[in-house]
Amino acid sequence: MILIGLLIIIVAIALPSIKTHLSPILLTRITSIILFYSGALAFNALYIQSIGSGIGVYSGLFHVTTISQQLDILIFTIGGLILVPRPGIIEYIRVLTHTPQASLNSGLGFSVNNETQYTLNSLLEIVNLNNNDTTGVINIQNVSTPSNIVYTELLSGIGAKYSLIILFSTLGSSLLLSSSDLVSMYLSIELQSFGVYILATLFRDSRLATSAGLKYFLLGGLSSCIILLGSGLVYFYTGLTNLESIYSIISVSNNLNITQGLTLGLSLIIIGFLFKIAAAPLHNWAPDVYDDSPTIVTIWLTIMPKIAILIFLLDLFIGGSYWSNNLSNQIIVGNEGLSSIDYTEIIGYDTLQNLLLISSLFSLIIGTVVGLAQSRIKRLLAYSTISHVGFLLLALSINSEQSIESFIFYIIQYSVTNLNTFLIILALGYLNFVNKFNFNKKGFRYGIYSENKNIENMDIGYITELTGQFMTNPVLSICLAICLFSMAGM
Repeated sequence: MILIGLLIIIVAIALPSIKTHLSPILLTRITSIILFYSGALAFNALYIQSIGSGIGVYSGLFHVTTISQQLDILIFTIGGLILVPRPGIIEYIRVLTHTPQASLNSGLGFSVNNETQYTLNSLLEIVNLNNNDTTGVINIQNVSTPSNIVYTELLSGIGAKYSLIILFSTLGSSLLLSSSDLVSMYLSIELQSFGVYILATLFRDSRLATSAGLKYFLLGGLSSCIILLGSGLVYFYTGLTNLESIYSIISVSNNLNITQGLTLGLSLIIIGFLFKIAAAPLHNWAPDVYDDSPTIVTIWLTIMPKIAILIFLLDLFIGGSYWSNNLSNQIIVGNEGLSSIDYTEIIGYDTLQNLLLISSLFSLIIGTVVGLAQSRIKRLLAYSTISHVGFLLLALSINSEQSIESFIFYIIQYSVTNLNTFLIILALGYLNFVNKFNFNKKGFRYGIYSENKNIENMDIGYITELTGQFMTNPVLSICLAICLFSMAGM
């Protein structure tokens, strides 16, 4: 459904007759509906009887299981919820006009107070030149309701791209959840990653967002190279890309050169994934990128990529431990040729497990201690995310039945709580922005920032900006406190 919806939106944007009737807000709402409907279809697929044992798709490139479908439902639902508040948040910088879109684009003017004709550029120039106006607001009063109202978005770089990028990134996350081959794994992670790279730099008029996206792209490209190098080493030593076939070779091979090469390749793949989920000590990029990106983008960066990558690591470790246990049983019964060699040395499973334990330890320490010294709210939440990743890696490295159940529950709880926290901070920033204006009841009034029209001006940057919010927004403040207590484990 995601792919079908993506193709339909691409065709609709490409056709001029349809594009003129599609506003960015309408596209965003259509994208949200597509995500919710995809989640409903994923839920409906749970009733297929054979899905309990797994269904191979596209010659084994993907393996659909009950866990992958349940996590698909989570991803689609969270993605739809992230998109829901976006139109309302962006509307603060709009101008109400009553001319057709083509006339506005051609530079024709529109009337304000039924007297003066203005073009969009001249209106902005007037606002910028009015240095005495601290609010930077223009009153548009006594405008009769026209038959053809067009809302023109002044934020450059936004529009149809936003919906397309969200769908591309979500499609990559969904495919990564079901990947059972190194080729499909790499293509899925790149489809997801390139979506979030572009999403981080979508607000190109924002200097901070541009620098954050560039940093994210460069370091994300480095992690992708590490993953590709590890995949190449695995293929070099086995000649296979299917994960199940690789596990089969590991379980019957007594060649230490092959198993050591496989251990190195899998270690590099895991390191690349740890880089992408900002696990310490590979976390340095995350606080800067999360803080410099607009909050509406940070929500996506902190939740969506992590779910898919962590579930793929879970599938990787479940398969590795399965073949590890099988080989252990063979050694116990005295299988010739293997009885004199420790199975953990052949599998290299202990090496991968220790790698996750070390990263978990660093994530817990750095995320907790360094987070205490932060004064900016999104940097604090970034280090909180690093700490939560440490707990997830700890449960993943233990790899028992109880730890896997805790791992799945923790991912769901972390995603919901993190989503609530960022949406509340986004809402508080929006309300703080709106409260700067005194709305005129006699007519329409739309605000335009005179000095800085970048979207990060609406975001809450420092923790001190939350001072006194309980007096003005008690409900949101209580909800934020509950979410923070939840993130603290209370």
